[in-house]
Amino acid sequence: MTNAKRFMTTRPDVPLPRRERQILDAIYQMGEATVAGVLAEIPDPPSYSSVRAILRLMEEKGLVRHKKQGKRYVYRPTRSHRTASHSALQHLLWTFFDGSIENTVVALLGMAEPKLSKEELDRIAKLIEDAKKANP
Repeated sequence: MTNAKRFMTTRPDVPLPRRERQILDAIYQMGEATVAGVLAEIPDPPSYSSVRAILRLMEEKGLVRHKKQGKRYVYRPTRSHRTASHSALQHLLWTFFDGSIENTVVALLGMAEPKLSKEELDRIAKLIEDAKKANP
């Protein structure tokens, strides 16, 4: 069994289209948001009605839910930020590193910017040592 297979047996969900990802990122940053709030947060925003339509589709996909607040809908993500970031990281792992955590870490450590401080490298080394002890 390869390292990739040992860590993950299935590929993560297909990534979101750009606009859906931007909208969901904005909602995560704000905790909850109206259409107007989303429009204020995303770069080069589409029209108000386009964001409403995208949010409606995202709700059908189960990505967000809404509650009515006066005349407006307020949207919240259906998954925790931690769950969503885990899914995104799995997608990155499979898309660029064939599911290999080792190759991902090597690529991150080899990045020119940002440079890791000695303290950050020490914390990473400790996490690796802890993982070795937990998985003999």
